[in-house]
Amino acid sequence: MSDDPAPYLARIADALDRLAPPSPPAPDFASARLYRYEAGSKAFVAAPDYALALDLLVGVDRQKERFVGNLRRFARGLPSNHVLLWGSRGAGKSSLAKAGFMAAGGDHRALRMVEIDRDDVAALPALFERLRGLSQRFVVLCDDLSFEEGASAAKSLKSALEGGVAGPPENALFVATSNRRHLMPRDHVEARGLIATAEDAEEEVSVSDRFGLWIGFPPMDQPAYLAAIHAYADRFDLATDDIERRALQWSQLRGGRSGRVAWQFIRDLAGELEKPLPL
Repeated sequence: MSDDPAPYLARIADALDRLAPPSPPAPDFASARLYRYEAGSKAFVAAPDYALALDLLVGVDRQKERFVGNLRRFARGLPSNHVLLWGSRGAGKSSLAKAGFMAAGGDHRALRMVEIDRDDVAALPALFERLRGLSQRFVVLCDDLSFEEGASAAKSLKSALEGGVAGPPENALFVATSNRRHLMPRDHVEARGLIATAEDAEEEVSVSDRFGLWIGFPPMDQPAYLAAIHAYADRFDLATDDIERRALQWSQLRGGRSGRVAWQFIRDLAGELEKPLPL
Protein backbone atom coordinates (compact mmCIF):
# COMPACT_ATOMS: atom_id res chain seq x y z
CA MET A 1 0.00 0.00 0.00
CA SER A 2 1.46 3.35 -1.03
CA ASP A 3 2.26 5.92 1.64
CA ASP A 4 1.64 8.75 -0.82
CA PRO A 5 -1.52 10.60 0.38
CA ALA A 6 -1.99 12.53 -2.87
CA PRO A 7 -4.40 10.05 -4.56
CA TYR A 8 -6.58 9.89 -1.44
CA LEU A 9 -6.64 13.66 -1.12
CA ALA A 10 -7.60 13.95 -4.77
CA ARG A 11 -10.49 11.52 -4.30
CA ILE A 12 -11.70 13.44 -1.24
CA ALA A 13 -11.51 16.71 -3.17
CA ASP A 14 -13.51 15.20 -6.06
CA ALA A 15 -16.17 13.93 -3.65
CA LEU A 16 -16.49 17.34 -2.02
CA ASP A 17 -16.82 18.99 -5.44
CA ARG A 18 -19.70 16.64 -6.27
CA LEU A 19 -21.43 17.43 -2.98
CA ALA A 20 -21.03 21.19 -3.27
CA PRO A 21 -23.96 23.10 -4.83
CA PRO A 22 -23.26 24.36 -8.35
CA SER A 23 -22.21 27.96 -8.74
CA PRO A 24 -25.03 30.25 -9.84
CA PRO A 25 -25.04 31.01 -13.57
CA ALA A 26 -23.19 34.15 -14.54
CA PRO A 27 -25.74 36.91 -15.19
CA ASP A 28 -26.09 38.18 -18.73
CA PHE A 29 -27.36 41.72 -18.52
CA ALA A 30 -26.89 42.43 -22.23
CA SER A 31 -29.97 40.54 -23.40
CA ALA A 32 -32.72 42.64 -21.77
CA ARG A 33 -33.50 45.56 -19.48
CA LEU A 34 -35.93 43.80 -17.14
CA TYR A 35 -35.09 40.69 -15.11
CA ARG A 36 -36.71 38.50 -12.48
CA TYR A 37 -34.40 37.21 -9.74
CA GLU A 38 -35.05 33.63 -8.67
CA ALA A 39 -33.61 33.36 -5.18
CA GLY A 40 -33.59 29.55 -5.11
CA SER A 41 -31.38 29.13 -8.17
CA LYS A 42 -29.79 32.59 -7.87
CA ALA A 43 -30.56 33.10 -11.55
CA PHE A 44 -31.57 36.28 -13.40
CA VAL A 45 -34.37 35.55 -15.87
CA ALA A 46 -34.82 38.08 -18.67
CA ALA A 47 -38.28 39.59 -19.18
CA PRO A 48 -39.74 41.61 -22.08
CA ASP A 49 -39.91 45.39 -21.91
CA TYR A 50 -42.87 46.82 -20.02
CA ALA A 51 -45.39 47.94 -22.63
CA LEU A 52 -47.48 50.55 -20.76
CA ALA A 53 -46.24 54.04 -21.58
CA LEU A 54 -45.65 56.45 -18.71
CA ASP A 55 -47.99 59.08 -20.14
CA LEU A 56 -50.88 56.62 -19.91
CA LEU A 57 -50.76 56.88 -16.13
CA VAL A 58 -53.10 59.76 -15.47
CA GLY A 59 -53.95 61.53 -12.23
CA VAL A 60 -50.51 60.87 -10.72
CA ASP A 61 -48.45 63.63 -12.35
CA ARG A 62 -46.75 64.69 -9.10
CA GLN A 63 -45.82 61.11 -8.29
CA LYS A 64 -44.44 60.55 -11.80
CA GLU A 65 -42.29 63.68 -11.64
CA ARG A 66 -40.74 62.80 -8.27
CA PHE A 67 -40.15 59.14 -9.06
CA VAL A 68 -38.69 59.54 -12.55
CA GLY A 69 -36.56 62.49 -11.46
CA ASN A 70 -35.01 60.38 -8.71
CA LEU A 71 -34.42 57.50 -11.17
CA ARG A 72 -32.71 59.75 -13.69
CA ARG A 73 -30.38 61.13 -11.02
CA PHE A 74 -29.51 57.58 -10.01
CA ALA A 75 -28.89 56.59 -13.64
CA ARG A 76 -26.42 59.49 -13.97
CA GLY A 77 -24.57 58.50 -10.81
CA LEU A 78 -25.89 61.49 -8.85
CA PRO A 79 -27.17 61.31 -5.25
CA SER A 80 -30.58 59.60 -5.10
CA ASN A 81 -32.82 57.81 -2.61
CA HIS A 82 -34.36 54.38 -2.19
CA VAL A 83 -38.09 54.72 -2.90
CA LEU A 84 -41.24 53.51 -1.17
CA LEU A 85 -44.40 53.85 -3.29
CA TRP A 86 -47.31 53.43 -0.90
CA GLY A 87 -51.04 53.99 -0.93
CA SER A 88 -54.42 52.64 -1.94
CA ARG A 89 -54.94 49.51 -4.02
CA GLY A 90 -54.97 49.94 -7.78
CA ALA A 91 -53.57 53.48 -7.65
CA GLY A 92 -50.78 52.70 -10.14
CA LYS A 93 -47.80 52.08 -7.85
CA SER A 94 -46.47 49.02 -9.67
CA SER A 95 -47.24 50.49 -13.07
CA LEU A 96 -45.38 53.68 -12.19
CA ALA A 97 -42.36 51.71 -10.97
CA LYS A 98 -42.06 49.82 -14.27
CA ALA A 99 -43.22 52.50 -16.70
CA GLY A 100 -41.03 55.08 -14.94
CA PHE A 101 -38.06 52.76 -15.25
CA MET A 102 -38.69 52.31 -18.98
CA ALA A 103 -38.91 56.09 -19.42
CA ALA A 104 -35.65 56.70 -17.54
CA GLY A 105 -33.95 53.74 -19.20
CA GLY A 106 -34.59 55.19 -22.64
CA ASP A 107 -32.00 57.87 -21.91
CA HIS A 108 -29.61 55.62 -19.96
CA ARG A 109 -28.91 52.32 -21.68
CA ALA A 110 -26.91 50.90 -18.76
CA LEU A 111 -29.98 50.98 -16.48
CA ARG A 112 -31.48 47.60 -15.56
CA MET A 113 -34.41 46.52 -13.38
CA VAL A 114 -34.33 43.35 -11.27
CA GLU A 115 -37.59 42.27 -9.62
CA ILE A 116 -37.45 40.12 -6.49
CA ASP A 117 -40.43 38.41 -4.88
CA ARG A 118 -41.51 39.75 -1.50
CA ASP A 119 -41.12 36.25 -0.04
CA ASP A 120 -37.41 36.35 -0.96
CA VAL A 121 -36.52 39.55 0.91
CA ALA A 122 -34.02 37.56 2.98
CA ALA A 123 -31.99 37.06 -0.22
CA LEU A 124 -31.54 40.81 -0.76
CA PRO A 125 -28.13 41.20 0.93
CA ALA A 126 -26.67 38.43 -1.24
CA LEU A 127 -28.32 39.88 -4.35
CA PHE A 128 -26.90 43.33 -3.69
CA GLU A 129 -23.43 41.82 -3.29
CA ARG A 130 -23.74 40.11 -6.68
CA LEU A 131 -24.64 43.43 -8.29
CA ARG A 132 -21.87 45.39 -6.57
CA GLY A 133 -19.15 46.56 -8.93
CA LEU A 134 -20.91 45.61 -12.18
CA SER A 135 -20.90 48.17 -14.98
CA GLN A 136 -24.70 48.45 -15.13
CA ARG A 137 -26.86 50.37 -12.68
CA PHE A 138 -29.71 48.39 -11.12
CA VAL A 139 -33.16 49.29 -9.88
CA VAL A 140 -34.19 46.42 -7.57
CA LEU A 141 -37.98 46.24 -7.33
CA CYS A 142 -40.04 44.43 -4.68
CA ASP A 143 -43.75 44.66 -5.40
CA ASP A 144 -46.39 44.59 -2.63
CA LEU A 145 -43.80 44.45 0.15
CA SER A 146 -44.90 43.69 3.70
CA PHE A 147 -43.42 41.72 6.55
CA GLU A 148 -45.92 38.92 7.12
CA GLU A 149 -43.36 36.86 9.04
CA GLY A 150 -42.36 39.56 11.50
CA ALA A 151 -39.02 41.24 12.02
CA SER A 152 -36.64 38.73 10.40
CA ALA A 153 -37.40 39.86 6.85
CA ALA A 154 -37.23 43.48 8.00
CA LYS A 155 -33.73 42.89 9.35
CA SER A 156 -32.62 41.39 6.03
CA LEU A 157 -33.92 44.39 4.13
CA LYS A 158 -32.31 46.82 6.53
CA SER A 159 -29.02 44.93 6.18
CA ALA A 160 -29.24 45.18 2.39
CA LEU A 161 -30.00 48.92 2.40
CA GLU A 162 -27.21 49.66 4.88
CA GLY A 163 -24.72 47.28 3.28
CA GLY A 164 -22.85 46.28 6.45
CA VAL A 165 -19.23 47.36 6.78
CA ALA A 166 -18.90 47.62 2.98
CA GLY A 167 -21.84 50.01 2.69
CA PRO A 168 -24.63 49.64 0.14
CA PRO A 169 -23.60 49.12 -3.50
CA GLU A 170 -23.34 52.42 -5.32
CA ASN A 171 -24.94 50.95 -8.45
CA ALA A 172 -28.15 49.61 -6.84
CA LEU A 173 -31.35 51.47 -5.95
CA PHE A 174 -34.17 49.74 -4.07
CA VAL A 175 -37.82 50.44 -4.93
CA ALA A 176 -40.74 48.90 -3.04
CA THR A 177 -44.49 49.21 -3.41
CA SER A 178 -46.86 48.67 -0.50
CA ASN A 179 -50.42 49.40 0.55
CA ARG A 180 -49.05 50.53 3.92
CA ARG A 181 -46.48 53.21 4.58
CA HIS A 182 -44.90 51.35 7.50
CA LEU A 183 -45.05 47.92 5.77
CA MET A 184 -46.62 46.15 8.77
CA PRO A 185 -49.54 43.69 8.33
CA ARG A 186 -52.79 44.84 9.89
CA ASP A 187 -53.38 41.48 11.60
CA HIS A 188 -49.98 41.48 13.27
CA VAL A 189 -51.33 42.13 16.75
CA GLU A 190 -53.69 39.16 16.70
CA ALA A 191 -51.04 36.87 15.22
CA ARG A 192 -48.07 37.80 17.41
CA GLY A 193 -49.30 39.33 20.65
CA LEU A 194 -48.82 42.84 21.98
CA ILE A 195 -45.20 42.66 23.19
CA ALA A 196 -43.86 40.82 20.16
CA THR A 197 -45.85 43.09 17.87
CA ALA A 198 -44.41 46.21 19.49
CA GLU A 199 -40.88 44.87 18.99
CA ASP A 200 -41.58 43.88 15.38
CA ALA A 201 -43.25 47.21 14.71
CA GLU A 202 -40.17 49.08 15.90
CA GLU A 203 -38.00 46.99 13.56
CA GLU A 204 -40.34 47.46 10.61
CA VAL A 205 -40.80 51.20 11.07
CA SER A 206 -37.02 51.53 11.25
CA VAL A 207 -36.87 49.85 7.83
CA SER A 208 -39.37 52.27 6.28
CA ASP A 209 -37.16 55.08 7.57
CA ARG A 210 -34.36 53.76 5.31
CA PHE A 211 -36.38 54.85 2.28
CA GLY A 212 -35.33 58.41 1.63
CA LEU A 213 -38.23 59.03 -0.74
CA TRP A 214 -41.83 58.20 0.22
CA ILE A 215 -44.35 58.76 -2.56
CA GLY A 216 -48.00 58.44 -1.55
CA PHE A 217 -51.00 57.52 -3.72
CA PRO A 218 -54.28 58.74 -2.20
CA PRO A 219 -57.64 57.20 -3.14
CA MET A 220 -59.02 58.41 -6.47
CA ASP A 221 -62.06 60.69 -6.31
CA GLN A 222 -64.78 60.75 -8.97
CA PRO A 223 -63.46 63.72 -11.02
CA ALA A 224 -59.99 62.14 -11.21
CA TYR A 225 -61.52 58.78 -12.15
CA LEU A 226 -63.56 60.31 -14.97
CA ALA A 227 -60.55 62.32 -16.13
CA ALA A 228 -58.62 59.05 -16.43
CA ILE A 229 -61.48 57.49 -18.38
CA HIS A 230 -61.60 60.40 -20.85
CA ALA A 231 -57.81 60.46 -21.22
CA TYR A 232 -57.73 56.78 -22.13
CA ALA A 233 -60.78 57.06 -24.39
CA ASP A 234 -59.25 60.00 -26.29
CA ARG A 235 -55.88 58.24 -26.59
CA PHE A 236 -57.39 55.07 -28.08
CA ASP A 237 -60.36 56.58 -29.94
CA LEU A 238 -63.01 54.87 -27.83
CA ALA A 239 -65.82 57.38 -28.25
CA THR A 240 -69.27 56.55 -26.88
CA ASP A 241 -72.11 58.88 -25.96
CA ASP A 242 -72.64 57.42 -22.49
CA ILE A 243 -69.06 56.73 -21.45
CA GLU A 244 -69.28 58.52 -18.09
CA ARG A 245 -72.44 56.72 -17.04
CA ARG A 246 -70.98 53.36 -18.00
CA ALA A 247 -67.66 54.10 -16.31
CA LEU A 248 -69.42 55.04 -13.05
CA GLN A 249 -71.55 51.89 -13.17
CA TRP A 250 -68.36 49.88 -13.71
CA SER A 251 -66.73 51.43 -10.65
CA GLN A 252 -69.83 50.72 -8.55
CA LEU A 253 -69.72 47.08 -9.56
CA ARG A 254 -66.04 46.94 -8.63
CA GLY A 255 -66.66 48.62 -5.27
CA GLY A 256 -64.41 51.63 -5.76
CA ARG A 257 -62.51 53.97 -8.07
CA SER A 258 -58.85 53.64 -8.98
CA GLY A 259 -56.51 53.85 -11.93
CA ARG A 260 -56.68 50.05 -12.21
CA VAL A 261 -60.48 50.07 -12.31
CA ALA A 262 -60.41 52.81 -14.98
CA TRP A 263 -58.00 50.80 -17.11
CA GLN A 264 -60.08 47.63 -16.74
CA PHE A 265 -63.16 49.52 -17.91
CA ILE A 266 -61.22 50.83 -20.91
CA ARG A 267 -60.07 47.30 -21.76
CA ASP A 268 -63.66 46.08 -21.63
CA LEU A 269 -64.83 48.98 -23.80
CA ALA A 270 -62.01 48.47 -26.31
CA GLY A 271 -62.90 44.81 -26.62
CA GLU A 272 -66.54 45.70 -27.22
CA LEU A 273 -65.56 48.23 -29.90
CA GLU A 274 -62.91 45.86 -31.36
CA LYS A 275 -60.08 48.33 -30.85
CA PRO A 276 -56.51 47.20 -30.00
CA LEU A 277 -54.73 48.30 -26.83
CA PRO A 278 -51.01 48.13 -25.90
CA LEU A 279 -51.61 45.69 -23.02
